[in-house]
Amino acid sequence: MSVPQALRRPHQRLREIAPGLVLSIGVAALAEVAARAEQVAFGAQWLEPLVLAILIGAMVRTFWKPQWFFLSGISFSAKTVLEIAIVLLGASVSAQTLLSVGPALLIGIVAVVALVVPGAYLLGRALGLPARMALLIACGNGICGNSAIAAVAPVIEADSDDVSASIAFTAVLGVAVVLLLPLLGHALTMGSVHYGILSGLTVYAVPQVLAAAAPMGHGAIQIGTLVKLVRVLMLGPITVVLSLVASRLPEEGRNPNVSGKVRKGLMPPLFILGFLAMIAARSAGVIPHLALAPMGQGASILTVIAMAALGLGVDARAVAAAGPRVIATVTLSLVLLVGLGLGLVALLAG
Repeated sequence: MSVPQALRRPHQRLREIAPGLVLSIGVAALAEVAARAEQVAFGAQWLEPLVLAILIGAMVRTFWKPQWFFLSGISFSAKTVLEIAIVLLGASVSAQTLLSVGPALLIGIVAVVALVVPGAYLLGRALGLPARMALLIACGNGICGNSAIAAVAPVIEADSDDVSASIAFTAVLGVAVVLLLPLLGHALTMGSVHYGILSGLTVYAVPQVLAAAAPMGHGAIQIGTLVKLVRVLMLGPITVVLSLVASRLPEEGRNPNVSGKVRKGLMPPLFILGFLAMIAARSAGVIPHLALAPMGQGASILTVIAMAALGLGVDARAVAAAGPRVIATVTLSLVLLVGLGLGLVALLAG
């Protein structure tokens, strides 16, 4: 008796993706080990597992090109696994978090993001970056660093080399912000609340916000984390907007294998709808409190696996060639972000 076709297809699909998925998981595991070693050696993780996964994956790809039977699983890891991670990320934000910052600060955060994203994009284009890479850097700077770049990439069908270069250079300069921001806060004699607002507006990842805000005390950590989570919430609206304009971007730097086709019409990507639905579920109290930490950890693990897959598809020479322009764009974008952040703090203080 033969197995029905409908039952055979999932099994066949699993066999297709298994080699590349296992390879991506292996690279992600190496990144986690490297991050732990970094913590032991230096007392801190200056490069997150997410960034290390890309770097290790790119190193593997430089010395060994995966055979054809790995490709399906690598593609699945870089796209589907990442989309699941983004949906889970929505559980980290709730409407209560949004309302707790107060209307003035809320409007200010939205305004800063709304100005930084197009401003950084224009800077990138002026420096000669392709439109999609400029958008990746703009969203990374304006919203939440690596996570935003990873989320936006499939929406705008960005090339994997552009994604890797954007994440790698943004991550390195993001560490510089963590180190230098406390010096700026001390130089300007900022109070803990105002410095917390500045750190939440300018630092990329939540753990980095904690590191940057800690020198100014517990109050700075609390307000910095709160502001940072509101910035994460902007990921939904920004990606919806980008999904509507993606088909109008130049063909340069477009990777059709990321999403399969250029979107037409008004339907945003399904994983962004899932991200927004998860925020709504968190806000309504549908998600049990005990499930939040495992969901957050799951999102982090899946993102590292996706970044490992991304690294396995990287052309190191293309990333190196883009380096100077990317560094200049990220640096100027950070200057713009810090300037707008200081402007918002001054308005709130007045």
